[in-house]
Amino acid sequence: MNYLSKVVVAGVFGLVLAGCTGAPIKSTQYDSSQYTVLGHSEASATGLMLFGIIPIRQNSRFVRAQNAAIKAKGGDALINTQVQENWFWAWVLSGYTTTISGDVIKLNNVQ
Repeated sequence: MNYLSKVVVAGVFGLVLAGCTGAPIKSTQYDSSQYTVLGHSEASATGLMLFGIIPIRQNSRFVRAQNAAIKAKGGDALINTQVQENWFWAWVLSGYTTTISGDVIKLNNVQ
């Protein structure tokens, strides 16, 4: 294997690994004196896998769904969270839809 081939293989391997990382959902524990419940909310986000290997908005779908649920009620965080996933398949791609629901809270100003 010549030098150029090694560089190409290393580059492809690096891209595959970079495509497989996702953003974690941050969930903080709150005491009931720290917030006011604004109401229940739910939101979904979809990601695709093209040809089974190319992620398209796949790895951020959990965070996108959580942020959309919080924003829908104008809150700061989500408690009593539930996560549901559905998937679909087509000839050249697979889709994964994540639905996150829970109670949206507004944090109290602590002085």
